[in-house]
Amino acid sequence: MALLRSFSKDICGAFRRFASGSSSGCTIYSLSSGHIKCGVSVIRVSGPQTKQALRAIVNNVDYEPKQRQAYLKSFYHPANKEIIDRGLLLWFPGPASFTGEDACEFQVHGSLAVIAAMLDALGQLPGLRPAQPGEFTKRAFFGGKLDLTEVEGLADLIHAETEAQRKQALLQSTGALARLYDNWRKRLIRCAAHLEAYIDFAEEEQIEGGVLLQLSRELNAVKREIRLHLNDQRQGELLRHGVRTVIIGAPNVGKSSLLNLLCQRAVSIVAEKAGTTRDIIETTHNFGGYPVVFADTAGLRRDTTDTIEVEGMARAKQCLAQSDLVLLLADARSLRDVDNNKALAGYIESYLQELDIPAELCHGKRLQLVANKTDTLSAEETQRIGKLNMLALSCHKQDNLAEFLGALEQLLQQLCGTPQAEHPRITHMRYRQQLERCIEHIDTFQRDYKPDVYPDMAIAAQQLRKSVRCIERITGHVSCEDILDVVFKDFCIGK
Repeated sequence: MALLRSFSKDICGAFRRFASGSSSGCTIYSLSSGHIKCGVSVIRVSGPQTKQALRAIVNNVDYEPKQRQAYLKSFYHPANKEIIDRGLLLWFPGPASFTGEDACEFQVHGSLAVIAAMLDALGQLPGLRPAQPGEFTKRAFFGGKLDLTEVEGLADLIHAETEAQRKQALLQSTGALARLYDNWRKRLIRCAAHLEAYIDFAEEEQIEGGVLLQLSRELNAVKREIRLHLNDQRQGELLRHGVRTVIIGAPNVGKSSLLNLLCQRAVSIVAEKAGTTRDIIETTHNFGGYPVVFADTAGLRRDTTDTIEVEGMARAKQCLAQSDLVLLLADARSLRDVDNNKALAGYIESYLQELDIPAELCHGKRLQLVANKTDTLSAEETQRIGKLNMLALSCHKQDNLAEFLGALEQLLQQLCGTPQAEHPRITHMRYRQQLERCIEHIDTFQRDYKPDVYPDMAIAAQQLRKSVRCIERITGHVSCEDILDVVFKDFCIGK
């Protein structure tokens, strides 16, 4: 059938790319651990000449190491036979290796001199060359060890800076998203194959019309699952990139003091004079395991003609437009007369107007009112505003600080969610775009699939093929060199 022949062609093409682009007869090597002085450094080799290389380095042409066992060996320079270092050797014959090729690792002392000598020794051997950034992982991809979602999860794991990022990246790198997307891909392929069979053989083989009803049900089920996956409030992307949190409010309400308090260091200048902050001051922070990019902004007010302050306020609004979480800071004294949450909503609306913030700038963002300077209130007033849907503290005396930090951590958890293997999150915009296109193709097929309108149903069936291609562009089952360039360019050399 035409559809199945098309899929077979894609698979064969992938193997051709692996044969010509991945191995190509060359063996690569690189330092895989950090480029700093350390106790132990790991040098990785992968490719068809790996065994010859390790034999040359241990100065024994007949050496036969057992696979996946560590050996304490002396390592020699092949040019002059001098000992470079003494360390551990591990041998991983393909396909049971990270790349799927023959591979080995030399674990040596982490001095710069030892590393340089080992790399020079490997460079003297025929058929070996230094690895390019991400080339080990690229070979693992072409060797069928990883799909693109797992590759990108591995990259995220390498760059993870918080506990929540680590958990999400680990789930993705071990196939949580791959399994979900591959399930949808297989089901769509099955739907397309059944439709192709109905088109080609319905009359000769008397294929029942119930096949079409079952096809419609399965497509609706896949669409529901993809839409549920898409309806994640961008939690995975927020966790991967960091929650952009802007602190905004009137001049001299304590925005810079709040930023310094959150970061536990003097990031912004604090002074009695209003308008001290003119530009955007950003700092990245690990807050309760969640990555946050805090931004202090210029105070917003209408009655100023200072051109620098006007520019600072314009930048503050631009930062607000690009944020995910808005901490709207107010002077607690202005909330003395607010005694219920309905009145609080009116106060927030009025305060935003006072700051000249258009309502549309806050659409789609989590806005949280924070009352600062509670030390200026009486105990009764502090107790009253503490019952409202807001956060309150004193940056100066650090009153109610623990409660404030706990509430802020809960806000971040709501925004980012908790990484779970059962419900993996979308972590890249291209996943979202391809899944949306997949649904569009299924919708187009269901709208156009009418035998009385389209006597040749193969025209409508093309939409199912396109829906499968959308999933395959995420996982890398089809040729996507432009995507590969983006994925692997951020890998470090040696990975």
